[in-house]
Amino acid sequence: MRFPRLFHTLAFRLTLWYAGIFVVSSCVSFMLFYLLVSRTIVNHMDGELEGIAARFSTVLSVQGLPGIKRLAALEARAAGEKKVFFRLLYPDGEVFASSYMAYWERIPISQKTLGELLNRKKNMYDTVTVGDGAYSVRVLYHLVGSGVVLQTGLAMEAYSGFFNAFGRVFVAAMALVVLLAVVPGWFMARKALGGVAAVTRTAAVISGDSLSRRVPVTGHQDELDQLATTFNGMLDRIETLVTSIREMGDNIAHDLKGPVTRIRGLAEVTLVNGKGIDEYQAMAGSTIEEADRLLSMINTMLVISRTDSGQGEFSMESLDLSQLVEEACQLFYPLAEDGNVVLKNMVQGPFRVQVDRGMMQRCLSNIMDNAIKYTNAGGSVAVTAAPGVDGMVALSVEDSGVGIETENMDRVFERFFRADASRSCRGTGLGLSLARSLARGHGGDVTVKSVPGRGSVFTIYLPLHEENITKW
Repeated sequence: MRFPRLFHTLAFRLTLWYAGIFVVSSCVSFMLFYLLVSRTIVNHMDGELEGIAARFSTVLSVQGLPGIKRLAALEARAAGEKKVFFRLLYPDGEVFASSYMAYWERIPISQKTLGELLNRKKNMYDTVTVGDGAYSVRVLYHLVGSGVVLQTGLAMEAYSGFFNAFGRVFVAAMALVVLLAVVPGWFMARKALGGVAAVTRTAAVISGDSLSRRVPVTGHQDELDQLATTFNGMLDRIETLVTSIREMGDNIAHDLKGPVTRIRGLAEVTLVNGKGIDEYQAMAGSTIEEADRLLSMINTMLVISRTDSGQGEFSMESLDLSQLVEEACQLFYPLAEDGNVVLKNMVQGPFRVQVDRGMMQRCLSNIMDNAIKYTNAGGSVAVTAAPGVDGMVALSVEDSGVGIETENMDRVFERFFRADASRSCRGTGLGLSLARSLARGHGGDVTVKSVPGRGSVFTIYLPLHEENITKW
């Protein structure tokens, strides 16, 4: 893997974030520990200095100035003249007694700290760094008695060694922390993104001929499993859509091939055998008829597409559904008689609905035409209506025809689908698809129930007009 490509991966960025947060957290922890330890050390030194100051105060009250001068010399020799020093000062900062100061001569007397001591009458502390950071001293200013100030300091050399060692440990620990952050972070990022890589690999190999590939699901029920499940669901829908498009394309080709073939055949026969104007007129009439069938198919597909996309143009008006059904039945009575089928209008209104008259006539006519077409001689087709739920009216067309096979029940509303595999019956396979699209465009729907060999029931659901909803 090339490094520029690696730097742009999500795993690298996650590792960088993980390592950065881990290192920053470790640094904060070390700093807090450092501050805690240094504060503890300073408090311990302040305690020692306060103990010394208390002894000086006691000696001053008992033995006077000569006593504290002797105490300063004894304390310095006992602790080591490079460990501690003592100065006795007047309030103006003038030194009148001290321990051996050869090592401490560069320790200044802070007039500011001295002034705060005299004003506040409480111990004042200062940390002085001497010799360009060569060593540090913790200094106490203590008011021993009236007009006498004790300045004493403890060398911090012993503690400086600790801080130096702490610094070296800190550098080594940070190097180890970075290593421990990067390696496990990279492993964890790669592990966590393994599912994403599987989705990527599956998506990369998918083409029009390999839609059956799916992303493996681990069963952990985590976010990656949810991603894989969602991705697989999307592939299922895409595969179904592609299959549907292929089938629809085959059906369109089949339905268009017939009229085009007939038009060409008529033209060819007329050109070869035509001897008069009558033959050419007959050919023109047949051509117009076939062209009308093609235009009707194309227009129907456009209506379905526009309605499904919400761009259907409906001229809504309040109508009595029973009147609409009566008009449709009057239209289909002759067709039913020709097929020896009994057509019954059992709708008893009024059922007022807000619909587009022309579109709803096409919706109902397509369903009734389909029912009569698939009902054998001696059968019957009945149209009924009843109030439904949620302010809907259920308009049903029930036939005693051949019925629909269970495996085709969900497909009868697909464009160009026809249950007869030979496609021997008249029609384009768009009637039921158009009926459902128009019903849904009116805020309703079309459903079907069927028993093979015993008939089918197609039900159109439409929203009732407000006056009907109040009535019912």
